[in-house]
Amino acid sequence: MPGTGHLDMPGPPAPATPPEPTVNILQIEGPTTDSTSQPWPGPPPQPDIPAPSSHWLTWTDKYKFLLSCLGYCVGLGNIWRFPYLCYRNGGGIFLIPFFIMSLIMGLPLFLMELSLGQYGATGPITVWKCCPLLKGIGIAMLIASSLVCVYYNVIIAWAFYYLGSSFQSPLPWSCDAPGNAYFCQVSGSRAGSAVGSGPAVGCCGARHRTRTGQVVSLGRSFACSRRGGAGWGWGWEGHRGWWRWQLVVTVTCRGCVLQNASGIVSASEVFWNEQVLGVMHSSGLGDPGAVQWPLALCLLAAWIIVFFCTLKGIHSSGKMVYVTATFPYLVILTLIIWGATLDGSLDGVRFYLSLDWSRLQSAQVWSDAASQVFYSLGVGFGGLVSLASYNEFDSNVIRNTLVLAIGTCCTSFFAGFAIFSLMGHMAWRIQVPVGSVTDSGPGLMFVAYPEALSLLPISPLWSILFFLTLIMLGVDTLFGNIKGITRAILDEFPALDNQRKKAALLGALCTSFCLLGLPLVTQGGIFWFTLIDKYSTGFGLITVSLFMCLGITFCYGVNQFCQDIMDMIRQCPPWCKHMLGYFKACWAFFTPCLLLSVLVCTCLDMHRMPLHHGIYEYPTWGTNLGICMGVLTCLQVPLWAVVALCRQSGTLRNRFQEAIQPLPSWRAAAGRNMDGVIAWRRSPSP
Repeated sequence: MPGTGHLDMPGPPAPATPPEPTVNILQIEGPTTDSTSQPWPGPPPQPDIPAPSSHWLTWTDKYKFLLSCLGYCVGLGNIWRFPYLCYRNGGGIFLIPFFIMSLIMGLPLFLMELSLGQYGATGPITVWKCCPLLKGIGIAMLIASSLVCVYYNVIIAWAFYYLGSSFQSPLPWSCDAPGNAYFCQVSGSRAGSAVGSGPAVGCCGARHRTRTGQVVSLGRSFACSRRGGAGWGWGWEGHRGWWRWQLVVTVTCRGCVLQNASGIVSASEVFWNEQVLGVMHSSGLGDPGAVQWPLALCLLAAWIIVFFCTLKGIHSSGKMVYVTATFPYLVILTLIIWGATLDGSLDGVRFYLSLDWSRLQSAQVWSDAASQVFYSLGVGFGGLVSLASYNEFDSNVIRNTLVLAIGTCCTSFFAGFAIFSLMGHMAWRIQVPVGSVTDSGPGLMFVAYPEALSLLPISPLWSILFFLTLIMLGVDTLFGNIKGITRAILDEFPALDNQRKKAALLGALCTSFCLLGLPLVTQGGIFWFTLIDKYSTGFGLITVSLFMCLGITFCYGVNQFCQDIMDMIRQCPPWCKHMLGYFKACWAFFTPCLLLSVLVCTCLDMHRMPLHHGIYEYPTWGTNLGICMGVLTCLQVPLWAVVALCRQSGTLRNRFQEAIQPLPSWRAAAGRNMDGVIAWRRSPSP
C-alpha cells in the first residue's frame, strides 16, 4: 500500500463560456470524436464545463506513480505476513493457491480498482457515483482500512522497539548477550536435571530462581500455575527415559503460551515474548494485563511520524520515493546471500518449496491465500482507488496493473527465501525440524530475522538498517491507507477541504487510531492483534470484493467498463486488447466464482478450525467477536443499497433501474462532456 510521489497542480484554467453542468471537473484541452485520435492541436478551445477546483492534484511522473504504488503494495505484508502464513500452511504448497488467487482474483481486482480511481478521479466512496446502488462498497472499504490502521501501526511500534534495542552491543537477543548462553546450546544439552547452576528456560520461556538463588529449568511436563512457589515432586527426565525426584517450581505464567512445537525456545524468541510483549503475564484474550509502556511510546512515535508524513508529504520529493521503494530489496537480498552461507539453510529452503498435497484440501489454506492476496496487493482497502485518482486520464492502466501486481507477488516469493533460509539455520542449531523451530504467527518475523541479524558481522549496524527498513515499509503502507481514508472523507464533505481543517481531520484520525491501538500493546495485546489480523482481512474483504466484481459486471456493465478502459488507454496496443479480453472473462465468471467458493469454504471451516496463538485456543466469544468485525464490513453493502433505493421513486423495479444509472458527474469527472465526448486532461508542468 503506497506512499505518494510528487503531486503538482495544473496551470490556470482557460477562459470558459458560461457553464451548463454544475459539477467541478478537470481542465480540458479540447474535444475529439474518436477515442483513439490524438489530442486537439493548437490553442485549447472554449470548454463546455467549468475548470476543476483548486485542490486537484496530479502525478507529474508516471515512474513516481509506479514506485509510490509499489511502496504501498510492497510492505510488511510481503516480508512479515506472507512468510508466517506460508510457514503455518505447510511451506511451498501454500504458493500454489497463492499464485492461483493472484492470477484469477488479484490481477482482475487490482485492475478494477485502478481503473475506477483513474477514470472517476475521486476517492473510494464518491467513485461509486458510477453506480449509486453500490456506494456501500466504498463505505466497507473505509471500515476495512480503518481496522487495518488500528493494528498495522502496532507492527511499526514493534519495529521501533527493536530499532532502539539495536543500538546495544551485543544485541540483547544474541548469544553473546549476558544470560543468553543457555538458549544457544543444542537441545540435548538443555534437557539435563531440573536444578542447575546456569540460566534456564521454563515452559513459559522465562528464567526463574528459587529463594536459595538456584536457577531452575521447567520442562514441558511441568504445568504453569497462577501462583509462584517451589516444592519437591516427581518429574520426567525425557532424555534419560526415567522419572526422578526433583525440584518442581511453579511460576507466575498463567497461559504457557510461549511454548513452541519443539518445546525449546531460542534467545530471540525469549526476547520477543518476555521483553517486547510481556505475554507470560497474560492468560489469554480476557486477561489483557498492564500496558507495555515502552511499546505504547513506540506506538505514539509511529503515529506522530505517520501524521507528519501525511501532512507534509515527505514522499513528494521524488528522490525519497526511489529510496523507500528500492532500499528494502537491497536489505532482503543481503539477508538471502548471507543466509545461503549458513549451515542448515538448504533445509529451510526445501521446507519453503516442499509440496504436501494434502494441505490443498484444507479451506484454511485457500482462505489464507485469498487474504494474503488482498494484503499484498492492497485490494479492497480503497487505497488503490485513491492513488489512481491522481493519475493522468490517458495512462495505460493495464500496463501499470501488470507491473505492480506481478512485482508485488514476486517480492513476496523473493522475501520467503530470506526468512526460510534463516529458519533452516535455526532448526539446525537446536536440532529440530524446520516446521517446529518456532510458532507460526505474527511474531515470526521478530524471531527469525533478529536471530539472523545477530549472526552478521557488525550485527548492530545491520539490525538498525533492517528495522529502519521495516519502519519505512510500514509507514509507506499506512500512509496509503490514511490517504485513502482522508480522501474519501473530503470527497463526501468538501467543506473540510482546506489546509487547516484537513490538518485537524488528520490529527483526529491519528489520535483515534492511536488510542484504539493501546489494547494491542498490553501484555495480552498479541491475542487481540491476532484476532483483528485474522478477521479484518478475511471473509469481510472477500465478500466486499465479490459485491464489487458482481456490481461492476452486471449493474454498471462489464462491456461499458471495458470501453471506459479503452477510452483511457486511447491508442491501445494489440496485447492490451488481448489482456482486456482475459480480464473481462475473469470479471464476468472466473473471479466471482473463485471468490464465492473461497467465501463458502471459509464460512464452513470457521468453527471447525478454532483460532490459535501458539498453544492458546481462542474462546468462542472471541471468535464470535472477530466474526462480527467481518460482518460489520459486509453489512455496509446491503445497507447502503437500501438507502439508494429509498432515495428513488416509483416501483421497486424503477427504483433499481435508477439506482444503477451513473450520475451525470461520473462522466464529467472522467473528463467527458455531458454528451459523452472525450475531453482530455491537460498534463501538468513537470
